[in-house]
Amino acid sequence: MTRTSIDLWVGFFVALGLAALLFMALKVGNLASANSGETYVIEAKFDNIGGLKVRAPVKSAGVVVGRVSEIRFDPEMYQAVVKMQLDARYHFPRDTFATINTSGLLGEQYIGFEAGGDTDMLVAGDVVKKTQSAVVLEKLISQFMFNKASEDTSSSKTQ
Repeated sequence: MTRTSIDLWVGFFVALGLAALLFMALKVGNLASANSGETYVIEAKFDNIGGLKVRAPVKSAGVVVGRVSEIRFDPEMYQAVVKMQLDARYHFPRDTFATINTSGLLGEQYIGFEAGGDTDMLVAGDVVKKTQSAVVLEKLISQFMFNKASEDTSSSKTQ
């Protein structure tokens, strides 16, 4: 092999490696999963969304059924309004419960759907009425520490 053909092959494999790296970065960032199918948009209002981000998955029974498309603040109700694009193949009852969950202890946050028993289904433009906000780890720790501190002071007064 000549020097130029070796250089050409090295360049080809470097380009292939960069393409694979780009593909993996897009997969990890949830950007490569462009939804080419039909979707419909619904909303849910939460008191606290924690670290939920646009493009976060919407899951039901562990299956991704949609993505968060927009997050905004409602200045009248002082709540976060989350718009979700759901795959048109999946329909949920009107009394579906939406919660903000975390994958693992410190993983990404996603919206979890727990289907209700209503016979009427959510349609485009509907608002999910039953929601549960994100559990903020710092708030739980501070409550635990405050309760421990108050227990210690009350037990020392009784002695």
